[in-house]
Amino acid sequence: MNSAPFGSSVPLVIDPSSWHRQGAPAVLPEWEAAVEADLLVSCPVATLEILTATRNEREFALVEETLAALPQAPVTASACQAALGAARKLGARRRIPAADYLIAAAAAERGFGVLHADKHFELLAPVLGFESVRID
Repeated sequence: MNSAPFGSSVPLVIDPSSWHRQGAPAVLPEWEAAVEADLLVSCPVATLEILTATRNEREFALVEETLAALPQAPVTASACQAALGAARKLGARRRIPAADYLIAAAAAERGFGVLHADKHFELLAPVLGFESVRID
């Protein structure tokens, strides 16, 4: 059975929360469809987080190579400024990890969405203006 990819066909930056769920039976068909449609994007901050969960050098190298082959959403100076602005706008709701601000801002800067299983991106999406695609 073929599935449609996640979201609205906008490229999606992979958050570690989604990366670690890619093999789940409820997620795998849409993940594979997103891969097939070239809709998955990496971000250096997310890559660093994902790599910290690797178990050995072989897995580290394989994951690093896989993520490096994807289109990238770099964290630029303007993305950092946007992340700071989002923290200001969110006020008391800003107890969000710095990495999530940076991933979201990098995605928004490129017109990408974020693929995640993390409520923080649902708070960041309206502030930074990106598509938030949550998986479970």
